[in-house]
Amino acid sequence: MSNKFKFSKEELNKFREQGFAGPFDLYDQDEIRTFYSELRSQVFDRTNAAYELDHTSLLAGYDRHLDIEFFSKHIKQNEIVDRVSSILGPDLICWRSEMFPKYPGDEGTDWHQADNFGHASEAPQVVWPQNASFGGAITVWTAVTDCDIENGCLRVIPGTHEEMFYDESKDMTFNPEIVNKLDKNGEKLGFFGYDYRNLQKDPSWVPDESKAVPLKMKAGQFVIFWSTLMHASFPNTSKDRLRLGFTARYVPTSVKIYPNLTEIEEYGSTIKLDKYGTVLVRGKDEFEYNKLLEKNLAGITF
Repeated sequence: MSNKFKFSKEELNKFREQGFAGPFDLYDQDEIRTFYSELRSQVFDRTNAAYELDHTSLLAGYDRHLDIEFFSKHIKQNEIVDRVSSILGPDLICWRSEMFPKYPGDEGTDWHQADNFGHASEAPQVVWPQNASFGGAITVWTAVTDCDIENGCLRVIPGTHEEMFYDESKDMTFNPEIVNKLDKNGEKLGFFGYDYRNLQKDPSWVPDESKAVPLKMKAGQFVIFWSTLMHASFPNTSKDRLRLGFTARYVPTSVKIYPNLTEIEEYGSTIKLDKYGTVLVRGKDEFEYNKLLEKNLAGITF
């Protein structure tokens, strides 16, 4: 087992205080450019994808580590897993991945937090043990292209990860008519057809953006943050630069994923979970709460 990239005590304390760390280097520029050129054709090939979706669906970018070889290997990179195990412990699963393209003219993503990830499907997707002191998941966000303020990089508010300002059990209805149309103080900020303000515990509460930190990254770098950390992204105001990120989400093996669910509905689409499975990326699974996949859906060993 690798420990080369494990957080030092000081790094771990800083992460626990701020809720995020990075950016860290993972791929060199030539490597990520080569991958990006190959990715564009692979993402449209859904022959082995876990979910039967049209490529235009907002859920089409979910869990492509289950069929695309590069992503299958990516989620187990030591540079990532060593650091995540420093936070969550030695026994880890990757339970979801997502692709986040932001095209020129696309709105920014509004401030939000995710604890049980039930905000869109109206059913908890991540359930920690009852005695757990924390929830959510560790998100690893990798830049496939350069990410800066102009083309819509991430931004976070440090230290906001230990208090939920949103109630994910409240109603938040998907409305495709509001995509790229929500104006908040002169800035286009939405959430892929949802308005995250509907989940605020206090409707009058406003995030303190004066404390926000932009997470600028070069292609091939990644950041790590708690999903409960207040995070958002800028609009892509560039004329011709795509911003593309790939996230992998991790929890300990003691966490239940999609408990009692056979399908989930989000963003106007439904995905059936019959082909879905989690991936053990480090350690052992002594709990056996979740289906584990040893190979991706194209037959490649994780």
